[in-house]
Amino acid sequence: MLQLTFDALIEMIFSAAWETLQMVAVAGLLTLLFGLPIALLLIVTGRGGVCEAPGLHRIVGWTVNAFRSTPFIILLVALIPVTRLLVGTSIGLWAAVVPITVAATPYFARIAEVGLREIDPGLIEAAEAMGARNWQIVWHVLLPEGLPAIIGGFTVTLVSVTGMSAMAGVVGGGGLGDLAIRYGYQRFDTTVMVSVIVILIAMVSTIQYAGNRLSSALNHRH
Repeated sequence: MLQLTFDALIEMIFSAAWETLQMVAVAGLLTLLFGLPIALLLIVTGRGGVCEAPGLHRIVGWTVNAFRSTPFIILLVALIPVTRLLVGTSIGLWAAVVPITVAATPYFARIAEVGLREIDPGLIEAAEAMGARNWQIVWHVLLPEGLPAIIGGFTVTLVSVTGMSAMAGVVGGGGLGDLAIRYGYQRFDTTVMVSVIVILIAMVSTIQYAGNRLSSALNHRH
């Protein structure tokens, strides 16, 4: 009986860990796809940008700040109707991806923006002097030169996404957070709680290590 219980526990933990990995991977990819263009938009439309547009810059900046300053747990609950509309349910793995992406995108956009601002303006001026178009400056100067900083910022964002995925368990988001709430907290199962914590620490450490190595390698190439 004890062996069966142990096997069931191991199966639940592995299943929850797999759900969390899927949640982090999908939400992370969507965050990158949405967040990087926003960061680039903030850069090119800002003061001194290749396509200055103060009005648009203020609107985008205000929107990013509004979502970034909203606590995730509030966003999680507030977006339930939107989540239900998009994925057909407000609980489970895919339902959690929606609020995680909405919360992580502005966070990553700001981090990427800071990294892109560190690029030497002389490189952009040289590209402009050679007659490069705006899109060429973005594609051939901003992105290649800012890649190490973008990777570093994305690594930090993925760590935050991992934490958000665990928090999503509060509203039945699935994954390790849901397992920790249902068994570790509500049933006072210390083994489950400790297991979840250890796995989350391992995930975060792996993401941080891999991101740091990749960013460092790109820096050395520059």
